[in-house]
Amino acid sequence: MDLSAQNALWFAPLVWPICLWVAWSDMATMRIPNKAVMALVLVFLGLGLFLMPWDLFLWRMSQLVILLGIGIFLNAAGMVGAGDAKFAAAAAPFVALGDLRLLLALFAANLLAAFVTHRLVRISPLRRLAPGWESWHRRWDFPMGLSLGATLAIYLGLGIFYGS
Repeated sequence: MDLSAQNALWFAPLVWPICLWVAWSDMATMRIPNKAVMALVLVFLGLGLFLMPWDLFLWRMSQLVILLGIGIFLNAAGMVGAGDAKFAAAAAPFVALGDLRLLLALFAANLLAAFVTHRLVRISPLRRLAPGWESWHRRWDFPMGLSLGATLAIYLGLGIFYGS
């Protein structure tokens, strides 16, 4: 992995609760709070300035801007939710560009697992554990924050153990 193990170790304890918050919130309300997105950006700004060289920090911040632009376009086309686009953009600086293929494969596997699990729980008695969740009632919508948050969390976890 191109992600530094040291960076992953510093980022993970602050990013993991945000990922959990995003997954929980998206399943419960079908919305990703702007506060969660801003918290993720602030974690990167606060630690990234100290953990990486200036040129790498700026490159990672450009990833945020590029992904935000793509997300805005995809949201306008009705392909993704606004919260999903903003969270993906906020998560982009945490990803080393050399790990993009790994991240996409991880996201694909995670998306499939999250979708199947969510749909199975929705039709099972386990649904009673969270009866008021909005995601149970949306026939065609899926809370992407579940798989987006889990993908970032798993990526950082892998970075801790297998990072450069």
